[in-house]
Amino acid sequence: MNKALKYNISLVGSAFMCIVVLMSSCTTDPNSPGVEYMPDMYRSPSYETYSTNPFFKDSMTAQLPVAGSIGRGEWPETGSLINALPYAYPNTLEGYEAAGVELTSPFEKSAAVAAEGKVIFEKMCMHCHGEKGEGNGKLIDTGKFPPPPAYNGGALKNLTEGKMFHTITYGKGLMGSHASQLTKEDRWKVIQYIQELQQL
Repeated sequence: MNKALKYNISLVGSAFMCIVVLMSSCTTDPNSPGVEYMPDMYRSPSYETYSTNPFFKDSMTAQLPVAGSIGRGEWPETGSLINALPYAYPNTLEGYEAAGVELTSPFEKSAAVAAEGKVIFEKMCMHCHGEKGEGNGKLIDTGKFPPPPAYNGGALKNLTEGKMFHTITYGKGLMGSHASQLTKEDRWKVIQYIQELQQL
């Protein structure tokens, strides 16, 4: 490329930049951004709900969910919308008692669900509660923590699944919340396995 062509390209580029700067700064309104390049990229036009929208085939702004979408909180196994809303019970004694009376599992009792719950239990619970839920897990053997009550003991043998779900969600006593580690589905599955341990 010869020097004259390079000079002309740089001259045109410089002139273009000067024009852009002048156009964006020449305004009497202090709140104006000046001339905007493609303003729709960062300030998109709004459409009324259920009005026409040229970007969709059926021209409606409200669209159906993508095929195969699962609604918020929907249980894929059951297709149920049980517990679809955010957890409704507060972290209070009243919330704990209400959950115990009103909250029930969306899963039917089955060996398959209990088996999945056992896998979760062995990964997330056994280190404190022990293999059979007797409160003698390896973490307790260190002597640094008091043992939790046995599942088949007087305090927990008849504990309802709603209270268990509430406890796993918020934590209770020295047990912290497991809501960030276990999905709602996983909590119900492990509860079904715990119910088997309650009967031992």
